[in-house]
Amino acid sequence: MAHIGKRIAKAREGIERTKLYAVDEAVKLVRSRATAKFDESVEIAMNLGVDPKHADQMVRGVVNLPNGTGRVLRVAVFARGAKADEAKAAGADVVGAEDLVTTVQGGQIDFDRCIATPDMMPLVGRLGKVLGPRGMMPNPKVGTVTMDVAGAVKASKGGAVEFRVEKAGIVQGTVGKASFDEGKLVENIKAFVDAVAKAKPQGAKGTYIQRVAISSTQGPGVKVEIGTLGATTA
Repeated sequence: MAHIGKRIAKAREGIERTKLYAVDEAVKLVRSRATAKFDESVEIAMNLGVDPKHADQMVRGVVNLPNGTGRVLRVAVFARGAKADEAKAAGADVVGAEDLVTTVQGGQIDFDRCIATPDMMPLVGRLGKVLGPRGMMPNPKVGTVTMDVAGAVKASKGGAVEFRVEKAGIVQGTVGKASFDEGKLVENIKAFVDAVAKAKPQGAKGTYIQRVAISSTQGPGVKVEIGTLGATTA
């Protein structure tokens, strides 16, 4: 049996592992147990009734959290000419074309999210083996392959969070910081769950949203009563 440190053991006190908590109560428990020396992120994990091995059961999308993530993202844009200028004006941290492709191929990835104009995708496609495993490959389904580069940059900087179901049928994401007030975290959590609910694939059978839990970066997980999230489980 793995050893449980004193800090973790103390953080778990008062949390019933099998109990489902209303979302506002769950947020209080998570915030009160975020005792690290840094501002811990608040994470959400959702177990879905899908099998991602089947193409018609893939869940993927993006949600603009109403209160942001609390994290400052560095955004790179693959674009030329006027669109490159547009990206810079919108606040992109890195902008380029062939030169940026070469930089990334060399292993220098000084950004957290990628955006590309459609005409750049033949070039960006060469970076699939580098960006793909990091979940950073531009994709039109989540709005990162677009001619509206300014809008995409502002969304990324303002709290846009991508989500994609993992092999085990789990979707995870960041919904804010422990320093956020409870109301803002609840709003962000509900927005995330709503976006995942709306992304339900046609091939999903039975109960779609099966379990939801939230936690801080170094804190214990707290199970959330789905009915308090305002999303349908079907």
